[in-house]
Amino acid sequence: MLGLMQDRPLLISSLIEYAAQYHPQQEIVSRTIDGGTVRTNYAQVHRRARRLASALAGLGVAQGERVGTLAWNTHRHLELYFGVSGAGVVLHTVNPRLFPEQIDYIINHAEDRVLFFDPCFAPLVAQLAPRLSTVTHYVAMTDRAGTDALGLAGQLPSLLCYEDLVEAGSEDYAWPQFDERTASSLCYTSGTTGNPKGVLYSHRSTVLHSLKACAFDTFGVSADSAILLVVPLFHANAWGMPYACAMTGAKMVLPAQHLDGENVYRMLRDERVTFSTAVPTVWMMLFQYLDAHPELDPRSLGLKLAGVGGSAAPAAMIQRFEQQFGARFVQGWGMTETSPIGVISTLLPKHQALGTQEQLKIKLKQGRALWGVDLRIEDDQGNALPHDGQAFGRLKVRGPWIASAYFKAEHGALDADGWFDTGDVANIDADGYVQLVDRAKDVIKSGGEWISSIDLENATMGHPAVAEAAVVGVPHPKWQERPLLVVVRRPGQDVSAAELLDFLAARVARWWVPDDVAFVDSLPHTATGKLLKVKLREQFKDYVLPTAQDPIQARSNAT
Repeated sequence: MLGLMQDRPLLISSLIEYAAQYHPQQEIVSRTIDGGTVRTNYAQVHRRARRLASALAGLGVAQGERVGTLAWNTHRHLELYFGVSGAGVVLHTVNPRLFPEQIDYIINHAEDRVLFFDPCFAPLVAQLAPRLSTVTHYVAMTDRAGTDALGLAGQLPSLLCYEDLVEAGSEDYAWPQFDERTASSLCYTSGTTGNPKGVLYSHRSTVLHSLKACAFDTFGVSADSAILLVVPLFHANAWGMPYACAMTGAKMVLPAQHLDGENVYRMLRDERVTFSTAVPTVWMMLFQYLDAHPELDPRSLGLKLAGVGGSAAPAAMIQRFEQQFGARFVQGWGMTETSPIGVISTLLPKHQALGTQEQLKIKLKQGRALWGVDLRIEDDQGNALPHDGQAFGRLKVRGPWIASAYFKAEHGALDADGWFDTGDVANIDADGYVQLVDRAKDVIKSGGEWISSIDLENATMGHPAVAEAAVVGVPHPKWQERPLLVVVRRPGQDVSAAELLDFLAARVARWWVPDDVAFVDSLPHTATGKLLKVKLREQFKDYVLPTAQDPIQARSNAT
């Protein structure tokens, strides 16, 4: 017997419709690329998103086709979030921090029909355009004067102006209704092992994920919230925050690319932000700014909740937010494939009686699963391990907002029992708290971004003076972790560290280039000939990078 309840599809368009109807004047504040400020609201975002959807249809973009973006967190990018997906078209947010070859691959693999881009990315787009075989229209996310000032009319086929496109769309456009399992957005992984892989979200998964993001025991997003979206809109849908804000009518503050300590402080202060999440690097830049201005009182900001993801939060960060800002601090774990929220570190009622240090030990763990997310750890033979806080194994997840396969992949991404292998190694205690132990594939996290040690090693091996190379992550005061290149020279060769780093700079993304090079006589190997990175990490755990000694100085000690 089925229940006698109405069956309405869970669609992203319903979120912005709700916000426009019940919170029309709630403010959305956006910094612009050139440093200005635009103030809009949900009613205006809804109106312009409908115009965009209408204009895309006029360009011949059909439901299910992909529309790409190379853009920062601005009001225009937010309009695309709802205008593209609401029309049944797939929004493909491209990470501009990847190096051009990866961006080239991603856009072609996604088969984007239209590419929207911020003016600051115009040189990159002009460089890539000859190789982008499926893009038929390029849209500069600015007004007519800004588009003309780019001087790209002769270089890009069908270059359009964003504001002209919005103006050409119909305000009478009605959101189409379709199956809630329809694809809504597409994000690619960082390509730490091989080419980046596409994660294709659905309207249903996105709305369900948003409901949990709003829950009190997650982030507690509500109409009383003022949320600074530090996490980029190209990072797993900004952790779902744009949708959660629209679902509740929360105020949004969009910082564009202005994430230095001073700008973050001013936005927190001027917009009376109550909640923000960020990778540790952004919070550390804020701390550095406050340290340089002791006359400023962090508690006066009124920040109630601060969150971190992308990298584990150090104890000092948690303590500083709680003691100096008077804010509750939470960290979480997730990945592109989990939409991304998988676990959140919040205390249980029984923990309230514990001392500060005992509570801190719990807060340092990645957290407990949300409703909808099942967790499991396994040994290498696929056997389930106990949740006793001691046994550790491969962390696997499943749930309604967890990926089942990668876009255009030949095979699914789940095991025979329907679990997704995260690639992380973790333990889980009796209360369900996850503690990450290591990354199964030696990926390096730097400022919330992933760096592939394998790709760096392969690139280094292209130098004629290198016999063998390994890359490991070592601690860094600003970026949490940075790559250290460990090299065995070929006999008779005398290549310097500076030469090797310059060699890599021409072959990988600039921010991937290791901070230093250590030369050794030999590298440790396993019995099967693989690099023994556990031993390397132990050997270099106390290594002090030149950039750690002086963050302004880059590679000056490389000789």
